[in-house]
Amino acid sequence: MSDPYPIAGADPVAVVLAWLAEHPKVAEALGGPGRVSGIAEAPWPHLRVTTGPGGDMRTLEWATEPEVTLEVYGDPGGWPGPAALRRIALTGALAAKELPDAPAKPGQPVVSSVRPSGALIDSPLADGQPRHIFGLLVTVHPSAQAP
Repeated sequence: MSDPYPIAGADPVAVVLAWLAEHPKVAEALGGPGRVSGIAEAPWPHLRVTTGPGGDMRTLEWATEPEVTLEVYGDPGGWPGPAALRRIALTGALAAKELPDAPAKPGQPVVSSVRPSGALIDSPLADGQPRHIFGLLVTVHPSAQAP
């Protein structure tokens, strides 16, 4: 059996976040660049990429399928509306689905599949700030060039 420890460094959140932060369709849907990160922050609307609650870590030997969550936040004042946040979330998900066809970067984890984990949810925060949540199952494995 080969060394299983490189799977610990195959972070799907980092790969998806970096991809979406540079994706022109995502920037267009959000109203400009600099609106994708790992935290909920202005400028609004904003796309947060984070670890999801589900997934399948399989045997922890090569490929795993953890869940990555896309959270689209609107302005605390209530805009944009649900239809716009839904469109942004789906644009992010569609852009993430392009990852398996993207050229692998040496030393970076390889994504071989991206698929929805469930429904797109309209889930405003307790203070009324609009938010939509969408989960993606991301099959990822360490780069063949990883040390």
